[in-house]
Amino acid sequence: MARFRAAAGSSDDAARPRERQHTILERLEGLARAAQVPDASRPALVLFGIVLALLAIGLVVQASHASTTSAPEDFWAILRSQVLFRVAAIGALLVGVRVGPQGLRRHIPALTVVCAIFLVLVFVPGVGDPRNGAHRWLQIPLLGLSFQPSELARIVMVLWVADRCIRLGDGVRDLRRGALPMLAAGLVFFSAILVETDLGGAILFLCCFLATMWVGGARLRQISGPVVIVAGGAAFSLVVFVSYIRHRLEMWLGSASNNQVERTAEAIASGDLFGVGLGQGLWRNARVPYLESDYVLALVGEELGFFGVVLVLGLLIAFTWLAIRLSLSIHDRYSALCAFGLLLSVGLQAMIHAQVVTALAPPKGMPLPFVSHGGTALVVSSLAIGLALGAARREARTERAFEPLAKARSLLENTASGATPVAAPVQIPNS
Repeated sequence: MARFRAAAGSSDDAARPRERQHTILERLEGLARAAQVPDASRPALVLFGIVLALLAIGLVVQASHASTTSAPEDFWAILRSQVLFRVAAIGALLVGVRVGPQGLRRHIPALTVVCAIFLVLVFVPGVGDPRNGAHRWLQIPLLGLSFQPSELARIVMVLWVADRCIRLGDGVRDLRRGALPMLAAGLVFFSAILVETDLGGAILFLCCFLATMWVGGARLRQISGPVVIVAGGAAFSLVVFVSYIRHRLEMWLGSASNNQVERTAEAIASGDLFGVGLGQGLWRNARVPYLESDYVLALVGEELGFFGVVLVLGLLIAFTWLAIRLSLSIHDRYSALCAFGLLLSVGLQAMIHAQVVTALAPPKGMPLPFVSHGGTALVVSSLAIGLALGAARREARTERAFEPLAKARSLLENTASGATPVAAPVQIPNS
């Protein structure tokens, strides 16, 4: 009887339609298909508008901050420098659009060597510009400026790893000849940034490098082991032996306090729904440092309130969605891979900034792209966006160039199949 019941149950199960549980990867794949558009220039144009909007918001916020923290003569100098930085950022963006990743492809080896030299020069006295015990800046004596080579290295190495993945093809899955040499080069640059010391910048670099490498075809299980051993061991050593990094981790865990973190939270809370108004913030006068740069989202929350924070974060979320659509809509594999890595570098930087300001991540100096005080990060982020938009521009030009051939092919296929092509109706003008 028990055997009969089992047999009957099995026959009923066979007749009943089977249900299958969808996995998260299948859901993500469906989302990716929905994000694709036939013309990559459409998300590129909207993305360009979002960057301009963030640049404008940043200029207003920086002018508001300088108006109450600087003397009148210093205020105009700061405002002029911020305008010039944003003009330079737009110029870098337009140059990137014009050149595109393909235009830089043959120069990638030289650019990689230059970035490696720059990362060494930050430790050379007279050339490097150490600040607060960190060696992250190089001086430009002719212009009286300084810049961070690690920002430029992040872009160049994204281009480098994308080029290597395309050249290797299926060989990228070979651990000894493909993935491991690329991973070794990335870990060398990661270590150079880490010893500056810039733990946040090094982690951001490694995330962008590995994500581009994985999307380019490398197997995750092949690269995860060396990354955990080398990068994880280096980060653990810094936490153990570098006191200020250990102190920041303790602040995040709540076992230590810091006025910067506490006052930043109070500045956001004081803004309420619509803020206290531009130029009316008080926490900058309470000597809360870096409100114009590493904690600029707190300044937005204080003066523009919850509405201002939602506006900025909404633009960044739209930026992320359009970045996905743009990367998936480019058919050239090298250009698509470059666009993905470049846009990811800007999006991750914005995410880390928001997490630090809202105490969801340990305190780390990370500017908010296009909004924070202008400098290397502003120009380099704009260049990264410009190169990604340049990939979409090249895609659109290629499609327009092959459009007549596609029409001719369609006509020949219809003729071969015996179908009569339908002529377009002739419009007769009114007399």
